[in-house]
Amino acid sequence: MTEKNNILHYPNPDLVVLKENRPRWNQPETRRHGFHNFYRLPRYNLSLRAANILHLETNINEEIGSRVDVKKMISTEFFSGMAVIKNQDLIFESYAKDFHAHHPHLAMSVMKLTVNLIIGDLISKGAIDPNKKVKEYISEMGSGYSEATIQQVLDMDLENNYSEDYGDVFADVFLHEACWGWRLGTKDNPEISQKKFLKSIKSIGSSIKNNSGYANYKSANTEILAWVAERVSGRSFFDWIIDLVEATGIEGNWYMSTDREGFPAFSGGVSLNARDMARFGQLYCRYGLGVNNLQVSSKEYIEATRNRNSLTLDKRKNSPRYSNQAFTNGTWIGHGGYGGQFLLVNPDTGISVSFFSVLLNKTAMDYDYLGDMVSMMESVASDY
Repeated sequence: MTEKNNILHYPNPDLVVLKENRPRWNQPETRRHGFHNFYRLPRYNLSLRAANILHLETNINEEIGSRVDVKKMISTEFFSGMAVIKNQDLIFESYAKDFHAHHPHLAMSVMKLTVNLIIGDLISKGAIDPNKKVKEYISEMGSGYSEATIQQVLDMDLENNYSEDYGDVFADVFLHEACWGWRLGTKDNPEISQKKFLKSIKSIGSSIKNNSGYANYKSANTEILAWVAERVSGRSFFDWIIDLVEATGIEGNWYMSTDREGFPAFSGGVSLNARDMARFGQLYCRYGLGVNNLQVSSKEYIEATRNRNSLTLDKRKNSPRYSNQAFTNGTWIGHGGYGGQFLLVNPDTGISVSFFSVLLNKTAMDYDYLGDMVSMMESVASDY
């Protein structure tokens, strides 16, 4: 408690940085509360609703809930919620005792798919050339991205000094949070605008070439692409998000954190409920066609996303490829999120599966658990 001019005040307890350089909402013992309530925790937030809601007919398929792999995943202590939509039928949903169908949940990197759709729309219309360099669209960009092509950024296929090692508590992916008000700034990591932060990312030596043989995952890439979309289109970020919300036809709220200048956290700042995340997945089943015939992206771009010969995400067996800000195995398309989130869509069957959970270990990552989750979702999306 601090007294200044007789006005007592204290740091926001949800956002203060504690042990392991993590804010309180992301401490293992309070992380579940944080992910379930993140829609109201950041310092800066947008909240949007759709004018017209995508109708869902409840037509539960009991076989899904009887599956061994589904029962395994929804019975863990980490589970929050799961929803499965086929076209406009809600064919399965399940929720933990401390969660429910209308409660928003932090989706983290799942919603990088918003940038897949936005950039896909601009490329389809010829407004962006994926072979051009970032500096041709943002002349003031720093050395970390200026020489990268748009396609390299889309595919996580470049190297710079932005680090995303979840085992490193001082990785840039965590320091980045100060831009969005997910943690309080400090002397060593002050709150600055997202654009200033992105410009500060530097190349390592004279090259940005990725020599790993795998996708080199960096959440800053997503924010670079969002900035390019704003610069090229002349549209505000807010307008893009409204289009996505209206096309999806969400029933609840779309909460999206921003920096203090209004630059949204496209790489991981959306909270929404499980049904609405599955509704968002249906945009891929309809190849970008949304409610009221609002078209976002194109069939050609979505098909190219899942058919391109891009780098695999990592060296795990059956690892998906990373293509155009999306995971894909050539059939399904989707994305995972820090802490235990995933959206998986099979355009061939018209099925979208959303899954929310909150891992409580130190790093909030468990690749065996995530592998089981994706395997289950892939099977469900192909069978019904």
